[in-house]
Amino acid sequence: MDDAAPTRSLVVACCEDDPAITRLLDECLAEAGHTAVFARSGAQAVRTFSEDDRIDVLVLDVGLPDMDGRDVCRVLRANGQDAPAMFLSALGQVHDIVQGFAAGGLDYMVKPFAVAELLARIEALARRSEPAAQIEGLRLDPQRFALCKGDDVRVLTPTEFRLAAELLGHAGMLVRRSDLVNAAWVPGARVNGNTLDTYVHRIRRHLTELGAEASLHTVRGVGYILKAG
Repeated sequence: MDDAAPTRSLVVACCEDDPAITRLLDECLAEAGHTAVFARSGAQAVRTFSEDDRIDVLVLDVGLPDMDGRDVCRVLRANGQDAPAMFLSALGQVHDIVQGFAAGGLDYMVKPFAVAELLARIEALARRSEPAAQIEGLRLDPQRFALCKGDDVRVLTPTEFRLAAELLGHAGMLVRRSDLVNAAWVPGARVNGNTLDTYVHRIRRHLTELGAEASLHTVRGVGYILKAG
């Protein structure tokens, strides 16, 4: 862990539905000179955090009342929020943590946690943030499970939604087939190559019907790259 002191006050966006943990986060961040902003559901986090360029770090609970915090991270990434993310969760098995990193998180803490360690990890994340690419005009709406371009909307299945979030969240980069399967299907699900290809074809069709300039390129046998037009 990086032990250097932070150079500025941070804005930390927290999505947490437990009032006790919310109070704890608010108090410890304020005492450290940082500002916390809160959402209590995944949908609220997407509405309020997606386009807030003040945010330095995202802290996302995994077990939210309306959606998995890892899916919240994917949607935020797809919608252009590039602040580094960490997850808080009572789930501490290896596959839970791996899924957190696969969803775009850079850190994962299991509840209960030590406040001093949480604060140190948040400040370390702020120092290693990297901007993510965006596809202009495209965004995801988790309340409608939709891919949107302006006022045009394509309603997706849950699997399509997760695939779209993974691809938009890594726009311009190669996303391996195995990473798409891990993002869109539950751990242990049997997904053959034809199934993935079928769902990718559906994403292509949605992009075409929205009139998006972005295109989905195949790297045969390896994965896919979502590129701006």
